[in-house]
Amino acid sequence: MSAATRAPTAEPLRVLYVVSLFPCWSETFIAREIATLVAAGVDVRILSLKPPSEKLVQPEAVPLLERVQHPARGLGAVAAQLGGWLRHPLAFGAAALRILWRLRGEPLAAAKSLVALGRGIARLRWIERFDPHVLHAHWATYPSTVAMALAQALDKPFGFTAHAHDIFVDDHLLHEKLSTASIPVTISRYGVDWLSERVTPLARERLHVVHCGVDLPAFAYRREGRAGDLIAAVGRLDPIKGFDVLIEALALLAADGVRFRCRIVGEGPQQAELEAAIARHGLHDRVELLGARPQADVRALLHEAACFVLPSVVTADGNRDGIPVALMEAMAVGTPVVSTFVSGIPELVADGHDGLLVAERDPAALAAALRRILADAELRDSVARAARQRIEREFDARIEAGKLLDLFRQVAHAR
Repeated sequence: MSAATRAPTAEPLRVLYVVSLFPCWSETFIAREIATLVAAGVDVRILSLKPPSEKLVQPEAVPLLERVQHPARGLGAVAAQLGGWLRHPLAFGAAALRILWRLRGEPLAAAKSLVALGRGIARLRWIERFDPHVLHAHWATYPSTVAMALAQALDKPFGFTAHAHDIFVDDHLLHEKLSTASIPVTISRYGVDWLSERVTPLARERLHVVHCGVDLPAFAYRREGRAGDLIAAVGRLDPIKGFDVLIEALALLAADGVRFRCRIVGEGPQQAELEAAIARHGLHDRVELLGARPQADVRALLHEAACFVLPSVVTADGNRDGIPVALMEAMAVGTPVVSTFVSGIPELVADGHDGLLVAERDPAALAAALRRILADAELRDSVARAARQRIEREFDARIEAGKLLDLFRQVAHAR
């Protein structure tokens, strides 16, 4: 890191992260960011708004578990929350009224926001003892709503990082957050443009772009020893990932006699639908759904695969990816990628240079791109080299966390 991002010797910068769930298997990028800040000398604490529930805990998250507070339970939680309300009735009352008014047409979101707010208030004493210089939330929904309310009650600056559904689908007080946050952040230029056009023009001048990144030492570049017929895919089994389109494309490849195997890592609500599609097309001997796997297993798969595919789509409700970290990780290790022209993906992959991009929801185009990448070793090598260089330039987790740390320091020192 640069001199600007090294920790001060006098007093460590203290940052409270507010997140929906920690640890979270599908949000390794948050653990990676926090771990990078801790390594730089920042004293970080983590407020998880949900109790632990994950079967797998990624290695990046394990050393951070002692820094986490999960929701209080029982009568103690009720008493702690009541005490917080009584100490800051105006700030928390205003926050609750703002939630009820702005989410009046979405009663479920309003109710969940109030529950999350209560859980944050119940940990107020712990937060006050920590005395953070800055509060920062990942996701512009419930976590940033809680961070904003806590920051206003404690007269602290707050920031948030907006990613995908919290931009494109869920408007949880976005205008207020973009207007009042000291450090409003998003992970792509696409997100900046979207929010500027649809929420407030202030977004274009206020938002900072800080990418999610890759821990480059952990994702070593390697081209040798790959299986020439293996296609890898990694992601939550969610409609935005387009895995149903992938199955259709793989059926086309099989019908054309193309030799391939495909392994898909992840779990989620589309599991049964994808299993049915695999059976319907008779692909059970070619396509495997591996479920959630530890990061070491994912890296091993990426190092073995001839190519990586993530055919992201825009769903009927407008939801879509931001810039998928799984794509970054594949590019970092030298696995040629095939994806779509959706959201911020073209900011990561230049078609024909760093990988191949096709239109969303087009199985024939996706099949053609996969056929091309599997058949052309020279193309695979050239896009793999260019992709690694792109990750090193623009998506190095240490550099991106350093940008965020610089913003934290600027805000903390300005007070």
